[in-house]
Amino acid sequence: MAELPDLTVFAEILSRRFLGKNLKEIDFIVSNKLKVPTERAKKALEGERLAEVRREGKTLQLRFGEHVLGIHLMLRGELQHLEKGSELPRFTVFTFRFSGGEGFAVVDILKQATPTLDPEKPKAPDALDISHAEFVALLLKRKKMIKEVLMDQKAIRGIGNSYADEILWQARISPFSIASAIPKAQMKKLYGSMALVLKEAIEFIAKENGEQLKGELRDAMKIHGAKIQESPTGKKILSEKIGGRPAYYTKEQRLYS
Repeated sequence: MAELPDLTVFAEILSRRFLGKNLKEIDFIVSNKLKVPTERAKKALEGERLAEVRREGKTLQLRFGEHVLGIHLMLRGELQHLEKGSELPRFTVFTFRFSGGEGFAVVDILKQATPTLDPEKPKAPDALDISHAEFVALLLKRKKMIKEVLMDQKAIRGIGNSYADEILWQARISPFSIASAIPKAQMKKLYGSMALVLKEAIEFIAKENGEQLKGELRDAMKIHGAKIQESPTGKKILSEKIGGRPAYYTKEQRLYS
């Protein structure tokens, strides 16, 4: 699943390629994911200039005139560049064609990627915008495991399964720790680790992708991944399920409960 770093880079690439161009056509191949009539969305967007591409949590948002189209790639969704006159890739869910003929497709083998016309503004803070005081206040109110809190998009937006593991390892906090039981000094460390891991990942992915929409990159992961046997410090990586998802960690990470 694409997370904050991937989506930040995708937004930057789409901005460089298409910002300022008029949307010639948007085509919803799998129209049942759109919550409004297809013709209403096409009328709102087609012919309008792409004024902004931004990441909001774990979604991309493209502003055309007075309207915004949100894109959630869900578990397996990807973006693919479309050359002028090119055929659509397999598993296309919806497409954008701009003036000049180029565009991009949202593809998803599971057909779960979701477009939303004029999405509501989220209430939860973004992982890169939340203040230290807000972060501490959030954790103090939560009796759940810290990994569950970091992944809860209604609490803090942008972090998924992969980067939650990376952030917690960087802070040396067990994913099984109860959020409210973590000492405030460690909460501060966790807050710093969150910013560090996410910003380093953005830089790495931007460098690796260049101008290509390559999909999720996990090559720089330090502990999250079934093929990674040891952490950079030489500790064995363990794995257990949290909420049905694999959590990777080491015994270096302290448990607070």
